[in-house]
Amino acid sequence: MSTEKSHDAVKISKGDIIRLEYDAWVVETGALFDTTNAEKAKEANIFNENVTYVPIPMLLGGGRTFPGLEDALEGAEVGVENEVVIPPEKAAGQRDPKLVELHPVREFVKQKIEPRVGMEVSMKNRMGTIMAVTTGRVRVDFNRPLAGKSLRYKFKVLSKIEAPEDRIKAVLEMDYGTSEGFKPIVEDEKIVLELPDVCKYDQKWLLAKYRVVTDLRDALKANTVKFVEEYVTKEEEKKETPAPKESEPEKKEAPKESDSQ
Repeated sequence: MSTEKSHDAVKISKGDIIRLEYDAWVVETGALFDTTNAEKAKEANIFNENVTYVPIPMLLGGGRTFPGLEDALEGAEVGVENEVVIPPEKAAGQRDPKLVELHPVREFVKQKIEPRVGMEVSMKNRMGTIMAVTTGRVRVDFNRPLAGKSLRYKFKVLSKIEAPEDRIKAVLEMDYGTSEGFKPIVEDEKIVLELPDVCKYDQKWLLAKYRVVTDLRDALKANTVKFVEEYVTKEEEKKETPAPKESEPEKKEAPKESDSQ
């Protein structure tokens, strides 16, 4: 049975796993840039078909969001709507002019990219946004998209997740995107997690599992985290092969008249 604790004057502190809904705007422009509500995302033309718009699980103090939002969440009361304005230094940081660079167009031609203003590009393992395209040159901004901007969040903590099994599933949702098919067992300070078959060949899981281990240790104070992969051989039903019939001895034919002559 799920025991996500709902509104009853419950306050949030570091180390808690919560379920959170929010809307977030850039203060300078008033533009909505993030939300857990699909309809609001569509209204603001930021809807992404690859995103599931639902209240999200979050480990407070896990460094998964801006420091200013974590500060506002600490001490927040479950079920109460809050609003906070976060300055750049507690959000995506200040802009660094040195991260705006000019690159020759030929660098993009080699990658078969036709540079356009606003396009996001990856160069030398860095993500940047094209700011201008001139003859032979492209200006790319490698600052974080929200760098230098103040952010406004309206948020509500819907529940505080209490039961160990529910906390494990929330960590899986945070780090892997789903908890479907996982079977968690908590034994004192040891967590045993039986993995679904998809994890055997999913590259995303290979990257996520180390973060899962770290978060489970932090959130549940587990000394040991054990992953179990099960490989079951399915025996095929043996088909009964009918025994061969005993052949009757051949009857010797009487010699033909032509043979005896």
